Amino acid sequence: MIYRWLICSSLTIAGFLAARPALAAQVSGRIVLSDSRDAAVRNRRDYSGVVISLKPLASLAPVPLETKKAVVLQKNKTFSPHVLAIPVGSTVDFPNADPIFHNAFSSYNGQIFDVGLYRPGTTRSVHFAREGVVRVFCNIHSSMSAMIVVLGTPYYATTRKDGSFVIPTVPEGDYALSVVHERATETTLAAVARRVSVGAENATLPEIVISEAGFLSIPHKNKYGRDYSPEPPSEPVYPETRH
Repeated sequence: MIYRWLICSSLTIAGFLAARPALAAQVSGRIVLSDSRDAAVRNRRDYSGVVISLKPLASLAPVPLETKKAVVLQKNKTFSPHVLAIPVGSTVDFPNADPIFHNAFSSYNGQIFDVGLYRPGTTRSVHFAREGVVRVFCNIHSSMSAMIVVLGTPYYATTRKDGSFVIPTVPEGDYALSVVHERATETTLAAVARRVSVGAENATLPEIVISEAGFLSIPHKNKYGRDYSPEPPSEPVYPETRH
């Protein structure tokens, strides 16, 4: 009876430990942009739109990803938000809230797609099945652009205007920290990548400075690989009839 009790007790304790959730902490920090030619950064110190992610190293168990349904709104000839971070397997809607036609597309390797030309008040959706950085444009309006960062980890955040970020509920363990910023070179971003150890307590990372020096803005082509034609007038497709 004693041995049976000890065995049962050991199994109960082992089951409790296995069922107990791993300790998790909040990881926060701040990113500062330097050497920028962008007016929002230079004049208003706007450090928003930088994506930070923590990817578990091989020593940690695989983490299931919870996919999401996100929205990139097209209004006033602008994609909003301009930068969006999502987990692999998520779907993004591209509603057209302008009184004119739009045609969202991407011809970059992150994920190539073309939702075609569609009228005001309608929407199109794209499923993002693999990791990568997706540059999004409109085939009619060359000034429209956005960036979708598709991640293979649930632990990520996008910086606020002051450069701060918070990644909640990160389990204990070692992670590879990486940063995506559209106005930084690959060499610059590789230099700020690092290994991060997360414990049971909340952690604040040292400030990360990202230089925009060396970044060159190259005009993009339309979805056919050609220069853009002059934009059509921004008038409603269905003008109101005056009585």
